[in-house]
Amino acid sequence: MRLLISLLTCCLPIPALAHPHVFIDTGLEFIVDDAGNLTHVRVTWAYDELYSLFELEDRKLDQDGDGLLSDSEQAFLAGFDAQWLEGYNGDLVLWSEGRIVPLSGPAEPTATTENGRIVSTHLRAVEGAPVAASALSAKAFDETYYTAYEVTRPVTVTGNISCNIEKIVPDIDGQLAQMRAFLLTLDADYDLEENDIPLVGEDFATEIRVSCPST
Repeated sequence: MRLLISLLTCCLPIPALAHPHVFIDTGLEFIVDDAGNLTHVRVTWAYDELYSLFELEDRKLDQDGDGLLSDSEQAFLAGFDAQWLEGYNGDLVLWSEGRIVPLSGPAEPTATTENGRIVSTHLRAVEGAPVAASALSAKAFDETYYTAYEVTRPVTVTGNISCNIEKIVPDIDGQLAQMRAFLLTLDADYDLEENDIPLVGEDFATEIRVSCPST
């Protein structure tokens, strides 16, 4: 991912192209009930070292610098990233049979540190009609690519059911080639901020496919 950022910011002719400022290692837990329906998704975000350092310093946490938080500090930090504006999708899109599954806002937030990195979790409930866990697809991404998500932490299914999990890694080289071809068509004075900035976040997102047998 760091190599990708270098290519985007240094090798392409438009310096204003959006590029990540925050890097998050992501994990997902799909919670399925006895009827085989998805009820919740628990999301884990592990922030990069630099962002974590800024957050901890700003909140005056981990004053001894050992990279560990006390119970009271963890309680204070919990939910720091769960104050979402209305309409924010939590940088997670979930599909079932080609339709987007509506999810609630974050609940039961937690936060701790691992080797100096902030690791937070939150729980999101499936809203509306029941959603069978027979065929699900999920992507964690920020469409503006300000935040880069990589699904490097565990992806699991919780429930009395055996499911298959498949990780589909994007064609980074192909996406970069398309982006470079697009940028080379632009005039050097082209202002991306006054025009449509390419929303490339989903193009670089790993797709998670979950399939569970019908009960």
